[in-house]
Amino acid sequence: MTTESAPAPRAVQATAVRHAASAIRPPRGGQGGAPAPRAARSLRHRRAPAMLVTFDLLALGLTVALVAPAPWPPVAVLLQAAVQLLLHAYRGLYRTRLSPSALAELPALAGLAVVQWYVVAEAVAAHDPLRVTGWVALGCAAAVQTVLCFGARALVHRSWLWTTARHPQSTLVVGDGPVADRVVAVLQEHPRYGMRPVGRVVGADADTDAEKAAGPPTGDAPLPVLASVQDAGRAVVQNAVRHAVFTAPPEASPEGAELFSLFARHGCRVWLITDQRAVTRVRIAPLPDHVWGFAAHPLHAGPTRPVAGRAKRAMDTVLASAVLVAASPVMAACALAVRVCDGPGVLFRQERIGAHERPFVLLKFRTLRPADAHESATRWNVAADRRMSRVGRLLRRTSLDELPQLWNVVRGDMSLVGPRPERPYFVQQFSRTYPGYQARHRMPVGITGLAQVHGLRGDTSIEDRARFDNHYIETWSLWQDMCVLARTAGSVFRLGGS
Repeated sequence: MTTESAPAPRAVQATAVRHAASAIRPPRGGQGGAPAPRAARSLRHRRAPAMLVTFDLLALGLTVALVAPAPWPPVAVLLQAAVQLLLHAYRGLYRTRLSPSALAELPALAGLAVVQWYVVAEAVAAHDPLRVTGWVALGCAAAVQTVLCFGARALVHRSWLWTTARHPQSTLVVGDGPVADRVVAVLQEHPRYGMRPVGRVVGADADTDAEKAAGPPTGDAPLPVLASVQDAGRAVVQNAVRHAVFTAPPEASPEGAELFSLFARHGCRVWLITDQRAVTRVRIAPLPDHVWGFAAHPLHAGPTRPVAGRAKRAMDTVLASAVLVAASPVMAACALAVRVCDGPGVLFRQERIGAHERPFVLLKFRTLRPADAHESATRWNVAADRRMSRVGRLLRRTSLDELPQLWNVVRGDMSLVGPRPERPYFVQQFSRTYPGYQARHRMPVGITGLAQVHGLRGDTSIEDRARFDNHYIETWSLWQDMCVLARTAGSVFRLGGS
């Protein structure tokens, strides 16, 4: 970016930015800038979905009491409630939105109500042929339920907008240029979206003069400009920032992935608010959201479907525990072979970087004893090391040395399928060198992954690995996990380890 005047020296510019970061003050009512507890900070965002669930169930209960076909068994009501919640959750009707609209949700409510009543009626008729219900009665019940749900949601949405307008939360805007200027102006002029900009993150090479810091002429005080991830981190803590708004996809800027990871670690809700034309890689929600005409998309660190994410964790725990029990004789034999052949110290422990760049201790069967801690942390590949014994080579070729990582999965450090974890030294190097590498950490790391089943392990292209890992995250599903696990098992039987 060019400016009319010569840029300030880097040291002077950095000092000015630090002063700008320290000038940000917490919102009134804060305790010395310390962030609120995580549960309290997310309470407001959970309140509206919880109220929607409650009112949906109340609407169903009133519908059953008023117009349900008689006699309607209690078991059918419970089944109907479960079907209703599942359908509404799948359709995205319980997601926190910046511009909620009951009118926009009305077609979905009507369609799902029809499906819900007819599905349950068929199940009841299949169980008891004497309780067959006519289509007209089911249509009236679906219509009444739709009207009740619509009215209740209109009240909940209006209450939520009124609350957020009265108590907007601190927000950092990430981006530079005309789009970012307009987004800042919109958030300042329309508190109904619940965001109060307290700073601008523009990057180290952006212009940080006072005119640029002020943004468009809105009458508000100029926003402090933050030019580094460290300054943004201090601003998040000092202001109890609850929202982070990207005006371009995080991968479009060198520090975008690191900033995204920072906001995720602090529990911020991350949004992409930009021109609709600029959105190319964001999955569009069933009910599109907007901020005064700007397309608004929530960005998530990992799977965008919370229920499916919990299902992935449950699958990891069950499968890892079962495999640990089934493979315990094999693991005991491996441990005995390592002890006899290579001496004491059966397990090898090494620090790795997991989801959201959190470090953890990875477990493996020892196949080589490093000369020192420096070699363990910085040596890339030891596959051809002559110090490796026959047992070590066999364990590596069969991938049996990675069986102890099942305990990492049970503990929650890892997943069965995900990007492979790497050591901190190489994470720093690769993040600076390869685009998209740091974005891999938005999802839990895994024992195996899409890159590994395509042969990208050992001394192979890091850029290709990062590309496969990010593709896996963007297209993640439980079925894809099962496919990767099946292909991994096949490669083990073919001695595909390295």
